Amino acid sequence: MLVLVGYASEHGSTRGIAERVALVLAETGIAAEARPVADVGDAGVYDAFVLGSAVHANAWLPDASRFVGRNRALLTERPVWLFSVGLARVVGGWFEAHSPEPREVSRWREELRPREHRTFAGALLKEHLPGAGRLAYRMMHGRYGDFRNWPEIDDWAQDIARSLPAGTRTTGTRTAGPARPADHGRRAS
Repeated sequence: MLVLVGYASEHGSTRGIAERVALVLAETGIAAEARPVADVGDAGVYDAFVLGSAVHANAWLPDASRFVGRNRALLTERPVWLFSVGLARVVGGWFEAHSPEPREVSRWREELRPREHRTFAGALLKEHLPGAGRLAYRMMHGRYGDFRNWPEIDDWAQDIARSLPAGTRTTGTRTAGPARPADHGRRAS
């Protein structure tokens, strides 16, 4: 079994989460490949999908939405997990409690029937926002930094690994980059 951990990322936060999920899956013996969805040619080579996107204005990035649109029929036949990365969990309070899930995800719940959708906090640096965006973010009491919760992400990836059918373990893995992605907050054991 080969799992695509596909992503659309603007500043690298979502990419880091996707790489971490692929790494955890590989550590459990599941062949997993993290790659930008815009770079995926034949999605039919994958047996399961973990798809994620940064969220801007309550929507997934266009590359991720296009990937799902192009592969809708295939995605309805295979196991799919979705994750969104945004600021609602960083800002917290009212903003987190009242932020709906991305528009596409609501629609895809019916069409694709994903096993699960998770929302993770991302990373945000001041230079990621234009001047007006910085002002609005300050008014929401937003903070800058890396807010990814790596233990939460690891646990979710392990849940995905346990959910895959028996007999999916393999001794080899495929990666779309270095064998081990950047540390992403992992502590050495």
